[in-house]
Amino acid sequence: MPDGYHRVDVMLVRYLSHPQVFIEPQFPVPDWSLSALGIQRVYNLLNTQWIRDVGYVMSSPERKAMETAQPIAKQFGLDLRINAKMHENDRSSTGYLPPLAFERTVTEFMKHPNRSIRGWESAVHAQARIVEQVEVAVKHYRRLAPLRGDILLVGHGGVGTLLYCHFAGLDIDRKFDQPPGGGNYITIDWTDQRVLHGWLPMEESF
Repeated sequence: MPDGYHRVDVMLVRYLSHPQVFIEPQFPVPDWSLSALGIQRVYNLLNTQWIRDVGYVMSSPERKAMETAQPIAKQFGLDLRINAKMHENDRSSTGYLPPLAFERTVTEFMKHPNRSIRGWESAVHAQARIVEQVEVAVKHYRRLAPLRGDILLVGHGGVGTLLYCHFAGLDIDRKFDQPPGGGNYITIDWTDQRVLHGWLPMEESF
Protein backbone atom coordinates (compact mmCIF):
# COMPACT_ATOMS: atom_id res chain seq x y z
CA MET A 1 0.00 0.00 0.00
CA PRO A 2 1.18 3.57 -0.62
CA ASP A 3 2.26 5.56 2.44
CA GLY A 4 -0.72 7.09 4.20
CA TYR A 5 -3.27 4.68 2.70
CA HIS A 6 -5.18 2.99 5.52
CA ARG A 7 -7.17 -0.25 5.20
CA VAL A 8 -9.49 0.59 8.10
CA ASP A 9 -13.16 0.60 6.93
CA VAL A 10 -12.03 0.11 3.32
CA MET A 11 -13.30 -2.78 1.25
CA LEU A 12 -10.88 -3.72 -1.51
CA VAL A 13 -11.95 -5.58 -4.61
CA ARG A 14 -9.10 -7.09 -6.63
CA TYR A 15 -9.74 -8.10 -10.24
CA LEU A 16 -7.12 -10.53 -11.57
CA SER A 17 -6.80 -11.63 -15.18
CA HIS A 18 -5.63 -15.17 -15.84
CA PRO A 19 -1.98 -15.46 -16.97
CA GLN A 20 -0.60 -17.09 -20.13
CA VAL A 21 -2.64 -19.81 -21.85
CA PHE A 22 -1.97 -22.76 -24.12
CA ILE A 23 -3.54 -21.72 -27.44
CA GLU A 24 -5.54 -24.57 -28.96
CA PRO A 25 -7.33 -23.29 -32.12
CA GLN A 26 -9.24 -26.57 -32.47
CA PHE A 27 -11.08 -25.99 -29.19
CA PRO A 28 -13.48 -23.19 -28.11
CA VAL A 29 -11.54 -20.33 -26.49
CA PRO A 30 -13.35 -20.68 -23.12
CA ASP A 31 -11.96 -24.24 -22.91
CA TRP A 32 -8.32 -23.23 -23.22
CA SER A 33 -6.11 -24.04 -20.24
CA LEU A 34 -3.15 -22.27 -18.69
CA SER A 35 0.27 -22.84 -20.21
CA ALA A 36 3.20 -24.12 -18.14
CA LEU A 37 4.30 -20.52 -17.65
CA GLY A 38 0.80 -19.48 -16.61
CA ILE A 39 0.60 -22.29 -14.06
CA GLN A 40 4.01 -21.39 -12.64
CA ARG A 41 2.97 -17.75 -12.26
CA VAL A 42 -0.14 -18.76 -10.31
CA TYR A 43 1.96 -20.77 -7.86
CA ASN A 44 4.45 -17.91 -7.60
CA LEU A 45 1.51 -15.64 -6.75
CA LEU A 46 0.72 -17.70 -3.65
CA ASN A 47 3.89 -16.29 -2.03
CA THR A 48 3.07 -12.68 -2.91
CA GLN A 49 2.07 -10.35 -0.08
CA TRP A 50 -1.16 -8.96 -1.52
CA ILE A 51 -2.76 -12.34 -2.17
CA ARG A 52 -2.51 -13.22 1.53
CA ASP A 53 -5.12 -10.55 2.32
CA VAL A 54 -7.78 -12.24 0.16
CA GLY A 55 -10.77 -13.67 2.02
CA TYR A 56 -13.24 -14.32 -0.80
CA VAL A 57 -12.70 -15.72 -4.32
CA MET A 58 -15.09 -15.67 -7.26
CA SER A 59 -14.13 -16.82 -10.76
CA SER A 60 -15.27 -16.70 -14.35
CA PRO A 61 -16.47 -20.14 -15.51
CA GLU A 62 -13.84 -20.29 -18.27
CA ARG A 63 -11.24 -23.01 -17.70
CA LYS A 64 -8.19 -20.74 -17.67
CA ALA A 65 -9.79 -18.48 -15.05
CA MET A 66 -10.77 -21.40 -12.82
CA GLU A 67 -7.26 -22.85 -13.11
CA THR A 68 -6.02 -19.51 -11.80
CA ALA A 69 -8.55 -19.22 -8.99
CA GLN A 70 -8.58 -22.80 -7.70
CA PRO A 71 -5.02 -22.89 -6.26
CA ILE A 72 -5.60 -19.54 -4.56
CA ALA A 73 -8.82 -20.66 -2.89
CA LYS A 74 -7.25 -23.98 -1.87
CA GLN A 75 -4.13 -22.33 -0.44
CA PHE A 76 -6.16 -20.15 1.92
CA GLY A 77 -8.97 -22.60 2.70
CA LEU A 78 -11.62 -20.57 0.88
CA ASP A 79 -14.69 -21.66 -1.04
CA LEU A 80 -14.40 -20.90 -4.74
CA ARG A 81 -17.52 -19.30 -6.17
CA ILE A 82 -18.09 -19.66 -9.93
CA ASN A 83 -20.09 -16.90 -11.62
CA ALA A 84 -21.38 -17.83 -15.07
CA LYS A 85 -21.75 -14.16 -16.04
CA MET A 86 -18.11 -13.25 -15.36
CA HIS A 87 -16.89 -14.63 -18.70
CA GLU A 88 -14.80 -12.67 -21.19
CA ASN A 89 -16.58 -10.57 -23.80
CA ASP A 90 -18.60 -13.00 -25.93
CA ARG A 91 -16.57 -13.75 -29.08
CA SER A 92 -18.33 -16.96 -30.04
CA SER A 93 -19.45 -15.49 -33.37
CA THR A 94 -15.89 -15.75 -34.66
CA GLY A 95 -14.28 -18.27 -32.31
CA TYR A 96 -10.50 -18.41 -32.59
CA LEU A 97 -8.96 -15.71 -34.76
CA PRO A 98 -5.31 -15.65 -35.91
CA PRO A 99 -3.28 -13.12 -33.89
CA LEU A 100 -3.32 -10.27 -36.42
CA ALA A 101 -7.05 -10.56 -37.09
CA PHE A 102 -7.74 -10.85 -33.37
CA GLU A 103 -5.77 -7.72 -32.52
CA ARG A 104 -7.54 -5.73 -35.23
CA THR A 105 -10.93 -6.88 -33.99
CA VAL A 106 -10.12 -6.03 -30.37
CA THR A 107 -9.05 -2.55 -31.46
CA GLU A 108 -12.38 -2.05 -33.26
CA PHE A 109 -14.25 -3.51 -30.27
CA MET A 110 -12.75 -0.83 -28.00
CA LYS A 111 -12.92 1.95 -30.58
CA HIS A 112 -16.63 1.48 -31.23
CA PRO A 113 -18.00 0.36 -27.85
CA ASN A 114 -21.65 0.66 -28.82
CA ARG A 115 -21.30 -1.59 -31.85
CA SER A 116 -21.10 -5.35 -32.22
CA ILE A 117 -17.88 -5.97 -34.11
CA ARG A 118 -18.03 -9.13 -36.25
CA GLY A 119 -20.90 -10.33 -34.08
CA TRP A 120 -19.01 -9.96 -30.80
CA GLU A 121 -20.75 -8.75 -27.67
CA SER A 122 -20.43 -4.96 -27.67
CA ALA A 123 -18.03 -3.31 -25.24
CA VAL A 124 -20.77 -1.33 -23.49
CA HIS A 125 -22.81 -4.50 -22.93
CA ALA A 126 -19.79 -6.41 -21.65
CA GLN A 127 -18.88 -3.51 -19.38
CA ALA A 128 -22.36 -3.31 -17.85
CA ARG A 129 -22.33 -7.07 -17.32
CA ILE A 130 -18.97 -7.22 -15.54
CA VAL A 131 -19.73 -4.18 -13.35
CA GLU A 132 -23.01 -5.81 -12.32
CA GLN A 133 -21.21 -9.05 -11.44
CA VAL A 134 -18.75 -7.20 -9.22
CA GLU A 135 -21.76 -5.77 -7.40
CA VAL A 136 -23.19 -9.30 -7.10
CA ALA A 137 -19.93 -10.51 -5.55
CA VAL A 138 -19.82 -7.65 -3.04
CA LYS A 139 -23.43 -8.26 -1.99
CA HIS A 140 -22.77 -11.96 -1.53
CA TYR A 141 -19.59 -11.28 0.44
CA ARG A 142 -21.45 -8.93 2.79
CA ARG A 143 -23.94 -11.67 3.63
CA LEU A 144 -21.15 -13.88 4.95
CA ALA A 145 -20.05 -13.89 8.58
CA PRO A 146 -17.50 -13.14 9.68
CA LEU A 147 -16.21 -10.90 6.91
CA ARG A 148 -12.48 -11.33 6.39
CA GLY A 149 -10.05 -10.03 3.85
CA ASP A 150 -10.29 -8.60 0.36
CA ILE A 151 -12.53 -9.77 -2.47
CA LEU A 152 -10.72 -11.42 -5.37
CA LEU A 153 -12.42 -11.76 -8.74
CA VAL A 154 -10.58 -13.87 -11.32
CA GLY A 155 -11.36 -13.29 -14.95
CA HIS A 156 -10.08 -11.84 -18.17
CA GLY A 157 -8.18 -8.90 -19.58
CA GLY A 158 -10.87 -7.62 -21.93
CA VAL A 159 -13.69 -7.21 -19.43
CA GLY A 160 -11.11 -6.28 -16.79
CA THR A 161 -10.12 -3.29 -18.89
CA LEU A 162 -13.77 -2.31 -19.24
CA LEU A 163 -14.11 -2.60 -15.46
CA TYR A 164 -11.07 -0.39 -14.96
CA CYS A 165 -12.45 2.27 -17.31
CA HIS A 166 -15.75 2.30 -15.44
CA PHE A 167 -14.29 2.81 -11.97
CA ALA A 168 -11.62 5.21 -13.23
CA GLY A 169 -14.33 7.35 -14.86
CA LEU A 170 -12.71 6.95 -18.29
CA ASP A 171 -14.11 6.41 -21.74
CA ILE A 172 -13.52 2.92 -23.09
CA ASP A 173 -10.16 2.93 -24.86
CA ARG A 174 -7.69 0.19 -25.68
CA LYS A 175 -4.81 2.26 -24.33
CA PHE A 176 -5.97 1.11 -20.89
CA ASP A 177 -5.66 -2.56 -21.83
CA GLN A 178 -3.49 -4.87 -19.72
CA PRO A 179 0.10 -5.65 -20.75
CA PRO A 180 0.60 -8.65 -23.06
CA GLY A 181 0.47 -12.13 -21.58
CA GLY A 182 -2.17 -11.57 -18.91
CA GLY A 183 -1.71 -12.25 -15.23
CA ASN A 184 -2.33 -8.67 -14.11
CA TYR A 185 -4.67 -7.09 -11.58
CA ILE A 186 -6.40 -3.87 -10.61
CA THR A 187 -7.64 -2.81 -7.17
CA ILE A 188 -10.93 -1.05 -6.52
CA ASP A 189 -11.63 0.81 -3.28
CA TRP A 190 -15.27 -0.18 -2.98
CA THR A 191 -15.90 2.26 -0.15
CA ASP A 192 -15.10 5.24 -2.39
CA GLN A 193 -16.02 3.47 -5.65
CA ARG A 194 -12.69 4.29 -7.27
CA VAL A 195 -9.87 2.36 -8.85
CA LEU A 196 -6.55 2.69 -7.01
CA HIS A 197 -4.14 1.78 -9.81
CA GLY A 198 -3.87 0.54 -13.37
CA TRP A 199 -2.84 -2.97 -14.32
CA LEU A 200 -0.03 -4.41 -12.19
CA PRO A 201 1.70 -7.77 -12.71
CA MET A 202 0.26 -10.38 -10.36
CA GLU A 203 3.67 -10.80 -8.72
CA GLU A 204 3.79 -7.13 -7.66
CA SER A 205 2.04 -6.10 -4.44
CA PHE A 206 -0.01 -2.96 -3.93
